[in-house]
Amino acid sequence: MSVFEANEHREHAEHAAHANDPFVTLVSITIAGLAVAAALVGSLETVENGKAITSASQAVLSQDQATDAWNEYQADSLKKHLYGIAADQPGPNAARYKKAAADAVSKQADVQARAKALEDRREKLTAVSEAAEKRHHWLTAASALLEIGIGISSVSIITRQRLFWYAAMALGVGGLVLFAAAFLG
Repeated sequence: MSVFEANEHREHAEHAAHANDPFVTLVSITIAGLAVAAALVGSLETVENGKAITSASQAVLSQDQATDAWNEYQADSLKKHLYGIAADQPGPNAARYKKAAADAVSKQADVQARAKALEDRREKLTAVSEAAEKRHHWLTAASALLEIGIGISSVSIITRQRLFWYAAMALGVGGLVLFAAAFLG
């Protein structure tokens, strides 16, 4: 629910409150409370969705970077072997090839460490994305219950039936429980 929709529901509740009917006043207060809760939950739902998408994108980028690092590791491995073979051959460049092979070995260790760090980062970002996506789903359900509660509250004003009001409050409580579950579960 957008801030504009929440504000619209609040205005409807204010208009209904002017009818001087205590039941309408109670339901109007319920509508206002549900509208505020729905706006808050809807905003957090958007934040969690954004976090899930951003973290997933960053995880893919980290995996791409790790793949590049592993490719570099493989290329250095080939160089190491080629320089090793060349160093075993007699000739004036054998010492230089032996040093190049040793340099490739030390470079490989650095590249391997970087690749593993990038894979670790990918795993952490994937976990963040999955947790945010899970919260997003809970918040979507919470928002839906709160908005349905607002609609049913309006029906209770039209019909003057307390049963609809009780149902709306129950839906509101259900929405708040799902909201809490999103961050506790």
